[in-house]
Amino acid sequence: MNLTTPDSTQAGNAKTRARRPEPAQQDSADASQGVASVTQLVNKLQQYLTPAELKKVKEAYRFSDEMHLGQLRKSGEPYISHPIAVAEICADWKLDAQAIMAALLHDVMEDQDVKKDELIERFGPQVANLVDGLSKLEKIEFQSLVEAQAENFRKMLLAMASDVRVILIKLADRLHNMRTLGFMTPAKKRRIASETMEVYVPIAHRLGLNNIYRELQDLAFSHLYPMRYRTLAKAVKAARGNRREVVKKILEAVKNTLAMAGLPAEVYGREKTLYGIYKKMRNKHLSFSQVLDVYGFRVVVDTVPNCYVALGALHGLYKPMPGKFKDYIAIRKINGYQSLHTTLIGPYGTPVEFQIRTQEMHRTAESGVAAHWLYKNGDANMSDLQQRTHAWLQSLLDIQQQTGDSAEFLEHVKVDLFPDSVYVFTPKSKIIALPRGATALDFAYSIHTGIGDHTVSVKINHEPQPLRTELHNGDIVEIVTDPDSRPSPTWLSFVRTGKARSAIRHHLRTVNLNESVELGQELLAQALGVLGIKPDLPPATVEKLLGESSAKSLEEVYADIGIGKRMPALVARHIFGLMDETGALPAAQPAAGGELDPVTIYGSEGVSVQLAPCCLPIPGDSIIGQLRRDQGLVVHTADCSQGKRLRLKEPDRWIAVQWGTELNRRFDCRIRLLINNEKGILARVAAEIGESDANITYVGMDEDDEHMMTQLRFTIQVKDRVHLAHLIRNLRRVAGVNRVERERA
Repeated sequence: MNLTTPDSTQAGNAKTRARRPEPAQQDSADASQGVASVTQLVNKLQQYLTPAELKKVKEAYRFSDEMHLGQLRKSGEPYISHPIAVAEICADWKLDAQAIMAALLHDVMEDQDVKKDELIERFGPQVANLVDGLSKLEKIEFQSLVEAQAENFRKMLLAMASDVRVILIKLADRLHNMRTLGFMTPAKKRRIASETMEVYVPIAHRLGLNNIYRELQDLAFSHLYPMRYRTLAKAVKAARGNRREVVKKILEAVKNTLAMAGLPAEVYGREKTLYGIYKKMRNKHLSFSQVLDVYGFRVVVDTVPNCYVALGALHGLYKPMPGKFKDYIAIRKINGYQSLHTTLIGPYGTPVEFQIRTQEMHRTAESGVAAHWLYKNGDANMSDLQQRTHAWLQSLLDIQQQTGDSAEFLEHVKVDLFPDSVYVFTPKSKIIALPRGATALDFAYSIHTGIGDHTVSVKINHEPQPLRTELHNGDIVEIVTDPDSRPSPTWLSFVRTGKARSAIRHHLRTVNLNESVELGQELLAQALGVLGIKPDLPPATVEKLLGESSAKSLEEVYADIGIGKRMPALVARHIFGLMDETGALPAAQPAAGGELDPVTIYGSEGVSVQLAPCCLPIPGDSIIGQLRRDQGLVVHTADCSQGKRLRLKEPDRWIAVQWGTELNRRFDCRIRLLINNEKGILARVAAEIGESDANITYVGMDEDDEHMMTQLRFTIQVKDRVHLAHLIRNLRRVAGVNRVERERA
């Protein structure tokens, strides 16, 4: 996933190329050479830039033109046509002179090896910083394409966090590349289209850039699924003619109704994007003929109160569909979008969607943050949209500080790029927007990392609920904290936001670092032993390992192994290869791929080693270990059904483990009893558990329909399997107990 499409070919050395004619003199030359003219760009810029600013833009154009002279796109056009097109898109947003200059220069550092210092000297530090944020890093620094791509995204997004113009220019660059993607190979089309749909489309939506969001979606769709796109486009074209009369009738009726209500309004129909129609067909399993709301209508009025007056007038004209009204004016979307949405039953029983908004809302809906791109940190006059955007960009910096590497950073950011949101309330009625599917724990971390780290319980709508409870619109969420509470690795299995995930991982990495290092060192030593390599590695091998693994120290490698981020067998084989290259291998080597010695489990390792909650192994059970990313070693019983399913999916992540000989603690275990529903039975059972030297941590009860029998579920703490067997024998002798068994996954 490259940050810019490498669709150019070089011809000669850019540094020695001759200049093109001045922009004012170029039109005649362009006509003969097929070079994109800057006349249209200059005409747009003259509408809002000063002559001095326009002069600087022309200087940037001349420099870019000189640097790219002789370089062609895959289409055969001179490469300079691409920077001009990107600058034109930015000019449509009325971006300032520095942004336009950066748009014109955005490829000179990457393609022509122009240094940042030269750009600072020629065009100033702000323009140079924008271009630097848009430029890819040298791939030579990275060992894999994935790592290089992730680092490129990290660099771009962090540059965007300090100056939102970076992403606006980047989106304009991506839009033009997508418009001209037809000249690429099919494989490259799919790769770039997939990257666009996966990252750039959500970013455009997150920033409220709806025009670009919709166009990028459709362009990516057309290259990912060309046959589906063409078929759907043909069907929509045919339907357009069939439904023209219906659309005309609705438009006339709405305009007359609003005029009679004395509302000055613009009314126009709009067609859903092809990707929007396709997504609805796919998600709801509909044929095209079943998608009735291909067309929608926008009503743009002058004031917010008139939005609601218009809504009333429309509801008087056509019957509203129950449950299809949404007020995004009172509670705006996370990207600042505001409108009233309602679906009405139009002529012939066809559902018709209406969006009602003001002119300002319409401008924001189409251009998003680009309509208010210039904001200053801490400015009291920042619009609500600017504040929301600033808060999200700031969260990128927070995630970066808590993230170990670029791939992880990109993973967290992608998680936060969900287009759908839920809106919940704090106890003081403040609205918090979260991605759909977010949990109560995500809410806690959205307030503050410290609150999330110390969360112990939560109340949703004044009722106690589990931390993993999924939130819904309108929920009132109250977080209960304890200064002694700490994040658990199991939290990673149900949090949804990037901020929560990165904060939990950061805590597990730092607070439990020593435990992870010790476990990782033991696992690597065992893996190296299979290959006949002693754990004391030669300094040259360590240095080469660190250079190729992006780790800063051997302790960091151990910690990554201990939390499941790296596989000990793979690291050991990497070391084997490095030592083989340098001739540092011992003389006799066993075959790579022998059996590892079991890891010894004592039950006191801390969060680096966890006993799986699905089967709760206890000493005496046959066990096996799973290395889970960011959760360390998870121990299952050998016959655990959930463990068996996981083992089929990722067999390489499972290692042999065994119980230690000195275990000075008690272990949780679940038992299930079937008892007669009679007076005093629970007391007798609890007393027997206590007399058997076991501790009860949980009790649950289920009755049958006739209330004759009751099923009791206990979580108890025992020393080992022998202790559990003794307890079960004693419970079976209690009067009224019909059956006792250990509960397994």
